[in-house]
Formats: sequence, structure tokens, C-alpha cells
Amino acid sequence: MQGRASYDFSGRVAVVTGGARGIGAAITAGLRAQGATVSVWDRDRLDETAVQVDVGDPRSVGVAVKRTLDRHGHVDILVNNAGYAGPTALVEDYPVEEWQRILNVNLDGVFHVTRGLLPALRASARVGTPCRIVNVASLAGKEGTPNAGPYSAAKAAVLALTKALGKELADSGILVNAVAPAAVKTTLLAQMSAGHVATMIAKSPMGRLGEPEEVAELVLWLCSASCSFNTGSVFDLSGGRATY
Repeated sequence: MQGRASYDFSGRVAVVTGGARGIGAAITAGLRAQGATVSVWDRDRLDETAVQVDVGDPRSVGVAVKRTLDRHGHVDILVNNAGYAGPTALVEDYPVEEWQRILNVNLDGVFHVTRGLLPALRASARVGTPCRIVNVASLAGKEGTPNAGPYSAAKAAVLALTKALGKELADSGILVNAVAPAAVKTTLLAQMSAGHVATMIAKSPMGRLGEPEEVAELVLWLCSASCSFNTGSVFDLSGGRATY
């Protein structure tokens, strides 16, 4: 990307959940290109550097925390990106098991991973390392997307958790922020109906989907020392759709 910002993440260790595909893969690539060591946490262990984990299961997260710290010694950056959109349906028709799965991945996962890694992040912050938590939410959490009620509810809760945690950690050296993308061109869209995706594109003044790399660029800034006076904040990426 011509004219992109550059950062120095050398010596920093980052955990990116759902880092094997889509937005997570773009974030992982961006962090590594700027010198970070990245531990990819994903439900599928795609290579020897990745950690297989179910973010919705606190026991699985506990194992992943130990493996990561045993390997790298410290963690300075956490990007909670793992997500599941679920089917497109009215609330009255929504399968209960899908509601539970959506909340388990999108909300419980953020809680379990953040809770599990906070001691390591605090330890890094105490020695002066700029530590960051970035939660990848969604514009659905701000607007409430029809026929995606559970996903909207989960992402709204992630935004509230970000604001609460940002205040809790404001004087700790750990900054906590969230990004709220509109529809982005990833395989997650395959879980939605074509009409639902078309409606989301039509709402964008730019008339297109976002690219994973565009989300990654904002996440990189939020992970960097250049971001120093923002915490508990929500940053939109919406092609002009969100102006509030």
C-alpha cells in the first residue's frame, strides 16, 4: 500500500486470535512486517507457529496462554479478532444454539482471552513496554443490523467491555481500543445471505466492501506507540457510513 505508515514493533510479542484468515491474517502480516513476533491463536493449527485454541473455552485459553508464554516469555499486544457471524435470520426464528455459539465466540472469547493474558500484559507494562489491546468489533454493534440480532448484540457488548476495560487500565500502561468495521471482504460474508451482503454494501457511500488490509492499517496504529492518548475508544471503518 503506497504511503502506508511504518512502525517499529521489534522485540514486541503479539497474540492475534483468529489470525489465520481474513482480517486476522492481514493484521498478523502487518505486525510481522513491522518487526513483531506474532503468536496466531486459531481454532485450526495451520503451522508450527500457531496455537490451536477455542477462545470460548477458558480451559483451552489457559493452555494457549501457557504455551505462548513458555515459547516467547512475554506478551505485549493482544488483538481479539476471532469471530463468528452466524446465519441471517429474524430474532424470532433464530436457533438458540446459534445464539449461544455467536456469543461464545464473539463475546466470551474476548473476555476469556483478555482475562487470561492480562497478567502478562501488566508485567510487560511495568517494565515500560507500550502494551495494547485491540478488539475487532463491528459496525453492527453500534447500529444493530436487522436479521443479525445475535451478532449485533455480541459486538455491542464487546464495545461496552472495551470502554469499561479502557477505564480500568487507563493508568496501567495498557491501552484498550476497538475497531468497528462495516462489511469487509472476508470469508465471514459466506455465512450471510447474498441479499444481506448487498444491503450492507448499499449503505456505504463509497459503495464497496472494506479490505482486510484497511482494517489492519488502523489496528497497527492502535498497537503502536503513536497511539498514546486513546483508550476505551471505538474507531469506525465504514466507507463513510458511520458519521456519528
